[in-house]
Amino acid sequence: MAVVFSAQRLRHYFQSFIIIVMSDLAIRKVLQKSDVAGRMVRWAVELYEFDVQYEPRGPIKGQIYADFVVELSLAATHQEGASFKWVLSVDGSSNQQGSGVGVILEGPNGLLIEQAIRFAFKASNNKVEYEAMIVGMLLAKEMGAKGLLAKSDSLLVTGQVTGEYQAKDP
Repeated sequence: MAVVFSAQRLRHYFQSFIIIVMSDLAIRKVLQKSDVAGRMVRWAVELYEFDVQYEPRGPIKGQIYADFVVELSLAATHQEGASFKWVLSVDGSSNQQGSGVGVILEGPNGLLIEQAIRFAFKASNNKVEYEAMIVGMLLAKEMGAKGLLAKSDSLLVTGQVTGEYQAKDP
C-alpha cells in the first residue's frame, strides 16, 4: 500500500526513474501471484506501468547508532559532575487535530521512562513545549530526581527556564 500511495503522489518520479524498493518482505511475490484478488490486483496493475524493482534490504548497522547514543549520554553525564543522575528529553507538537508531548526520562542504572501524552485541548506550539517541560519535570520529581539535565528543542522554553529570556506571562 505504501508503494502504491507513493506512486500515486509521485507519479512523475515513478515515470522518469527506475524505482528500487528495498524490503525484507515478499512484495514482488505477492503482487505477481495469479490468484490475488480485489485490491491487490488493482495495486499490481497500477504498479505494472512503472519500472519498479524489488531488492532485499541489507543488514542494518545498528551498533553504530547504539554507540553514538551511548557516547552522547556519557558526555552529558560527565558535564554535570558526580551528582548528576537524571536526563530529561522533551518535545511537543501541535496541529489542527490536537496536541501532545513526548517525554523521555533517563535515570541511574539504565532506568528509562518514556511517556507520550495527547492533550484534549488545542494549544500553540509554544504552549505545548511548555507543557512538555512541566510534565517531564513533574515526572522527574515524582521519581525522586535530585539533579536534572533537561533537553528541549524549543529555544524559547529553554531560554526562559535558564533565565536567559524574560517571560511576559506568568
